[in-house]
Amino acid sequence: MRLVDPDGRQLGIKSLPEALSIARDLELDLVEVAPLADPPVCRILNYGKWKYEAAQRDKESRKKASTSSIKEMKYRPKIGGGDFDTKTRKVGEFIDEGHKVKITIMFRGREVAHPELGKRILDRIAEQLPMAKVEAAPKLDGRNMVMVLAPDRRAKAAAKAGQQHEAPQTPQQAQQVPQHQPPRPPAQ
Repeated sequence: MRLVDPDGRQLGIKSLPEALSIARDLELDLVEVAPLADPPVCRILNYGKWKYEAAQRDKESRKKASTSSIKEMKYRPKIGGGDFDTKTRKVGEFIDEGHKVKITIMFRGREVAHPELGKRILDRIAEQLPMAKVEAAPKLDGRNMVMVLAPDRRAKAAAKAGQQHEAPQTPQQAQQVPQHQPPRPPAQ
C-alpha cells in the first residue's frame, strides 16, 4: 500500500505491518483513504480529530446552503386598503428573507365572474414590490387566482448599490445634506 504521513508527504509503498508500526510509533491511526487505487492509499492521522473536522466542514456547508420555502398570502377581491398594505408589507418581508411567495386571491359566490378584480390586485402587489419578480403569472384556478413571486437578485443588488452611492462619505458631507421638515399646521 502507498503510505502518506500526517504532513502529507509520501513515504512510498509499504507493507501493512510496516505501515501499522510506523503509525503506532507516531501514536496515530492508519486510515485507508483510497481503497480502489492501485496500490491502495493509506494515511497516518488522528482519526478522531479528522472525523470531527469533517463533521464541522459538513455543518458549515449546510449553514451556507440557502433554504427557501414557499410562503402563501391570501387576499380577497374586496380587501380594504389597510389590510392590503399590511399583507403586501408582509409579502415584502418574506421576499427580503429569500422566500418565494404564492399569492392567492380567493373568490366567493359571484365574485368569480369578475376575475379582472383579482388580476388588478395581483398587478398592484407586483408593482409595489420591485425586489420581487413574477415567477408564475396570475392564472385562474377554480375559485382562486394564483401568482408566485420570487426574490429578484438583480433588483436587490441594484438597490443596494444605489443606497451605497447616495450615502455621504464623510461627516462634513453629512452636515451639508439638507434636512427636510414637514410644514406645521396653522394654529387655531
